[in-house]
Amino acid sequence: MTAHEEPSAVVGRMRRAATLRVTHPRRFRAAQLKGIRRMLDEQSQAICAALAQDLGKPATEAMLTEVQPARAEVDHALLYLTDWMEPETVKVPLAFRPAGAKVEARPLGTVLIIAPWNYPFQLIMSPLVAAVAAGNAVVLKPSEKAPATASLISRLIPEYLDPSGVAVVEGGAETVSSLIEEKFDHIFYTGGERVGRIVYEAAARQLTPVTLELGGKSPCVVADGRNWPAIARRIVFGKFTNAGQTCVAPDYVLAIGEETQRQLEKHLPQAIEEFYGEDAQTSRDYGRLISSEQLERVMALLQESLEGGDGGAGGEGGDGGAGGEGRAPARLVHGGRADVADRFLEPTVVSEVSADSALMTEEIFGPVLPILRVETFEEAVEFINARPHPLAAYLFTDKHRYHRAFEERVTAGAMAFDVALIQASLPTLPFGGVGASGMGAYHGRAGFETFSQLRPALTKTDQVDTLRMIYPPYSWTKRQALKRLL
Repeated sequence: MTAHEEPSAVVGRMRRAATLRVTHPRRFRAAQLKGIRRMLDEQSQAICAALAQDLGKPATEAMLTEVQPARAEVDHALLYLTDWMEPETVKVPLAFRPAGAKVEARPLGTVLIIAPWNYPFQLIMSPLVAAVAAGNAVVLKPSEKAPATASLISRLIPEYLDPSGVAVVEGGAETVSSLIEEKFDHIFYTGGERVGRIVYEAAARQLTPVTLELGGKSPCVVADGRNWPAIARRIVFGKFTNAGQTCVAPDYVLAIGEETQRQLEKHLPQAIEEFYGEDAQTSRDYGRLISSEQLERVMALLQESLEGGDGGAGGEGGDGGAGGEGRAPARLVHGGRADVADRFLEPTVVSEVSADSALMTEEIFGPVLPILRVETFEEAVEFINARPHPLAAYLFTDKHRYHRAFEERVTAGAMAFDVALIQASLPTLPFGGVGASGMGAYHGRAGFETFSQLRPALTKTDQVDTLRMIYPPYSWTKRQALKRLL
C-alpha cells in the first residue's frame, strides 16, 4: 500500500488482479513462492531484529519458531504445487457412463489475512504461502501491536513479491473494521475470540467464508512417566517458549495422582533453571511479554489465584460452579517475579489451583503454568470435556490404552502425545481449531485447499445419448430398467 492509498483502494486493486486472473498461472504462483523463499533467506537477520524489538524474542527462538516454520511451508508448497493444481479424476457410476468427472482446485479470488501479535511474522507468512499457492490475490494486515515487524513486512513484501498479487495494509482497529466491510472471497483471521466474532459477523453479512484460528485453554494431562526430567523439559519448552504467548501452549496441567503432582513440582522448576538459569531475566534465551498491559493482566490472574478469595469467577472457560466461601489459595512452586518496565515475568509454576479461579477460567497467554491434581484419568477427561474445545490437547503417559481413550473422547484442534507445541510446526499436519478454538485449517495441502474452490466438472459425450433411459415419459419398461440401474 502506498503512503496515501486507502484500504478500499488496495482491495479494489487486488480484486481487479483476481478478475484478470493475474495470479492464476502456475508460473506466477511459483515465482511468488520463490520470492518468499528469497526473502526468508536474505532478510532473516532483519526479521529476527524486528521480533526482538517487538517481543524481546531471542534470535535462535525467532529462527526456530518464526522463520523456519515459514521456510518449511514455502518449501513444501514449491515441492507439491504442481501436484496440488492437477485435477483429480473421480469415478462415475455405471448408470451415467460413458462420462468423465474431475475435481479441480480453483483460486477463490481475493483474500484477506489478518495476523496476530504473538507470532507476528510466522502467522502472516504461513497463510500467505497457502493463499499464493492457491492462486489468489492477497491483502495482508499485520498486527499493529508488533510495529517493528509490521513495518518490516510492509517494506519487504513489495520488494520480493509482485505487488499486482499481494498488498500490505498497516493500521489498527479502525483499519481492520474498514477492511472487513470490503468484499472478499475469503477472510483468514488469527487472534482472540472477541475480535474473531466481530470478523465472523462482518463476513456473514456478505456471505464471505472465513477461517478463524483462535485459542483457548489447551490442557496437558500427565498420567505417569519413566523419564520425569524429559517430560518436564518438554512441558517447559511448550509452555515458556515466547514467554507463554503461544495459542497452543499447555495452558494448565492436570496431574493424575499425588505422585505425579510431586514429580512435576520437583522437575518443572529444575527444567526451567536448566533452560533459563537461576535468573531468567538475564537469560538471552527468554523473551518478553508484548506490553506492560499484557504483563499486568497475567499478573492479576496469578495474584487472584494466589490470594484465593470468594471464588465463583466463572467465565467462558469455567464450570460456573463453586460458590463463594473460602476458595483456597494456590501455592507458588516456582517464579512469580515481574518487572513491568522490562515487560518481564519469570517462568512461573503454581499448584493446587482452584478450578473456578480466574487463572483457570481465562486463557492465560503468558508464562504462568497452573497444576491441578485429579485422581483418575476419567476425572481428567471429564474436566476437559466440561470446558470449551481447546486448540490442542496433550497427554503424557506410558499407557497406550489412555492414548486410545484420549483420542476417542477428547475433542481438540490437535493432539500430541508425550510432546508439546511442535505439532504446530509441521507443514504435513493440518493446523486449526474446533468449536470455540476456531474453524477451518491450514498448513501444507490443507492450506492450499482452504484458499481454493474444489470445483467439480462432469463431461459426457453427446454422440450416444445413453441418458434417454432417464427422460420422461416413464413407461413400465423404463421404470423397471431404472430400478435395476439405480
